[in-house]
Amino acid sequence: MRAALWLLALFAVAVAAALFVGNNQATVTLFWAPSRVDLSFNLVLLLLLAAFLLLHLALRTLAALFAMPELAQRWRVQHRERSLFSALVDAQLHQYAGRFIRARKAALAALQQEQALSRSGESSLDSIRVRALGHALAAEASHALQDKATRDEHLRLALEHPLPRSAQEVGEGVQMRAVRWALDDRDVVTALERLEALPQGVARRTLALRMRLKAARLGGQTRQALETARLLAKHRAFSQAAAASLLRGLAQELLSAAYDPDQLLRAWSQLDADDQRQPDVALHAAQRLQGLGGDVALALQWLLPVWERMLLRPFEWSEEQRVKLVQVLESSLQVAPYAQGAPWLARVEAAHRNQPNDANLQYLAGKVCVVHQLWGKGQQLLELAVPRLTNVALKRQAWCTLAMLAEQRGDEVALHAAYRQAASL
Repeated sequence: MRAALWLLALFAVAVAAALFVGNNQATVTLFWAPSRVDLSFNLVLLLLLAAFLLLHLALRTLAALFAMPELAQRWRVQHRERSLFSALVDAQLHQYAGRFIRARKAALAALQQEQALSRSGESSLDSIRVRALGHALAAEASHALQDKATRDEHLRLALEHPLPRSAQEVGEGVQMRAVRWALDDRDVVTALERLEALPQGVARRTLALRMRLKAARLGGQTRQALETARLLAKHRAFSQAAAASLLRGLAQELLSAAYDPDQLLRAWSQLDADDQRQPDVALHAAQRLQGLGGDVALALQWLLPVWERMLLRPFEWSEEQRVKLVQVLESSLQVAPYAQGAPWLARVEAAHRNQPNDANLQYLAGKVCVVHQLWGKGQQLLELAVPRLTNVALKRQAWCTLAMLAEQRGDEVALHAAYRQAASL
């Protein structure tokens, strides 16, 4: 549509010019004594137009001639800038390709180009950012080459001057890379110091939190690692399953670091309520408390929410977790006073009645009955459970308990048969 309108306008101008020129009888007379020159008005217009075009062309030519030194200078600056950015790109690509010597050479070449441009004062580049990036690439290549002295020197040069707001991201990136280098060197102290030096907003980024978690684990700071892992899980830095596994492992590691009951209680109090309700964590805490000679009643108190959860949602528990719960409860109830153990007798019997096909619960019910001197009932439950038990340790313990009961009854045949079964396992 636009082309058609332009074509119509061109035709209109052509028609108007033809009508004007064809019917124009005017003349222009020039008097130049003693001569007189008569010219057609149309010719005069054409001559004026030609003179204007010639003058315009001459002025443009002179302007281009006088601008040649500036254009040459601009071309030189642009050529240097292209060489500078090409060297930076080459340094990054060589770094990715594992050619670290070439990467460092390219980064040093970029720094030389930047210094030349800065000395000339002709460049409009953000020299501070470019310089910091060049030093960072050179430091990265030196770190890969295990040249720590050169790496630290380039790191110092990259952070030597206070960076403006436009270059803050480069400085933050260099600082976080420095933390990564310290972690690669397993220098936990330096890594934590550099993490603490990060601005608050940068320190809460996922990458910084991941490095803080690694530094805390390398330094054996389990509590700090657990807090950092919680933040990462909150930010969804891991999948749900990976976050749960990590938090569970750190919580167990924190509990394992306690070497007396008081330390274990402090470690337990540092856990969140969600962590304390985790089956593996609670079982590990109770088992650890028993091993340290702590209060059995407290261990049973920790196990009660886990027991209730297992009865409420048995499908969420693996066979290994169910066996471990049975073993921890068995060992706790064997040494628990009657006042603390009696409620558990009722709980275990009720659970067995609700799930009569569960061999593990049947075994636990038999063991609890034996602990409370209900030997006949305990023997009956164990004899029914032992053929259906899949865990070798539980089955062996069941046969040993049956052998003990047979010894109390004076049944030599049953005693030897039970011991043979236990030995065969």
